[in-house]
Amino acid sequence: MLRSLIVVTLLALIAGCGSTSTVTVGGRAVNLPSDAADEHEKLIDNVGIYDDPELAAYVNEIADRLVANSSMPDAEFTFTILDSPDINAFALPGGMIYINRGLLAYLESEAELAGVIAHEIGHITEHHHRRRKTQSMTTQAAAVSAYILTGSGDLYDATSMYGAEVISGFGREMELEADRAGAVFMHKSGYDVDSMLSVIGVLKDQERYRRAVAKASGKPTGTYHGLYASHPRNDLRLQTVIKAAGDLASEDLPENPEIPGRYRRETEGLVVGASAEAQGDPLRYYHNKLDFTFEHPENWDVSATANSIVASSPDGRDTMTIRITKVDPEQSPEETLSATVSGDLGELEATENQGLVGATGIASAGATQKRMGVVDHRYRYLFEGASSDFATADIGLKTIITSFRPLFPREKKRGESNALTYVQVPRGATFSSLSAGIRVPDAENQLRLINGYYPNGEPRTGDWIKVLE
Repeated sequence: MLRSLIVVTLLALIAGCGSTSTVTVGGRAVNLPSDAADEHEKLIDNVGIYDDPELAAYVNEIADRLVANSSMPDAEFTFTILDSPDINAFALPGGMIYINRGLLAYLESEAELAGVIAHEIGHITEHHHRRRKTQSMTTQAAAVSAYILTGSGDLYDATSMYGAEVISGFGREMELEADRAGAVFMHKSGYDVDSMLSVIGVLKDQERYRRAVAKASGKPTGTYHGLYASHPRNDLRLQTVIKAAGDLASEDLPENPEIPGRYRRETEGLVVGASAEAQGDPLRYYHNKLDFTFEHPENWDVSATANSIVASSPDGRDTMTIRITKVDPEQSPEETLSATVSGDLGELEATENQGLVGATGIASAGATQKRMGVVDHRYRYLFEGASSDFATADIGLKTIITSFRPLFPREKKRGESNALTYVQVPRGATFSSLSAGIRVPDAENQLRLINGYYPNGEPRTGDWIKVLE
């Protein structure tokens, strides 16, 4: 059965390889292979785009310069900053390149950012996705199989999100090819190609820190995947590649386009840590622990107790009370709703939102009407909406029920958000003193990491360094 499932999945994937879809990126329509378009939509739905038009324009300015000096200057590329704290960047087929905002906080200069982007452009110009298509399809087929057989989406999400290449890496040889191509693009654009080596140091420091934390807590250290995962810190082959690009003929090359201090100015205020937009919709209520959200009318108050969640209008005349009980597998949501209501139940209809099934209807007892509902999400949620002006309020009451859904990954709060800012080091300051008052775990080491001083060393008086607010 497992073999048959994998074969069927592979055939479905192969059948979709030649089709294309149109997606909107940066306000314009782009035609992509269907699998790349699907991955792009998943990324936007689950991770989200980092909302900073000026920073996005800066990234695109650097990227356009590199593409113009690449081996595919007329190809269509798109560059997107994702609202993810993860320290990574990656490319999807069709010239789709993504940079996580989490990576930007750890870079020191425009040249380092150019090195990251050039490396990802290299994966596209060297056709790495096509060359490992079979391996990717095999990985995805196994992931689908694991999802169906175990009933857990964790493995499926881990192996399919961002494309399989980000989970397992392109492999040593392809990574070096991307470095070689990217270094040439950088050189032709006027950037210092040695900045590629600096980025590796940044990422290896992060890996070293994570291993130290895991060891201190007795947890498994895990393995780093993603950007430059296959490169050792002192990678002689990579150094040879970089040197070869730097030794290319220099005639007719542009001057270094980097403007001193510009990277600092463009990244001032960058969000570090959890997304500041994770739960930013004022018309939605979010419950992290129970993993749900729902839409409510403007200015309504929502409060949670141990037994219920109550949403109410500012004047208190309209209310929706939500109670939680166990799911009875022998009773459908419609049957539960009918059994719960006293009086007549009318306008009964099934609901579905992001895979959650339920039912809603209007309960009538004499002149009193109530909006009732049931939605299953790990538990069975029972909704009871009341109003002194039911006809007017019912649209909002019903919306609470029909908009009830699981949190998207981008909406889940994972710690606190901080803003990156730059200060000049005062006389006598150390990372220990500079980290005092910063409300992040292990603040001193976090400052060392984002400034390239991990695990030791101190900044010089007058240097610009990054701090977190």
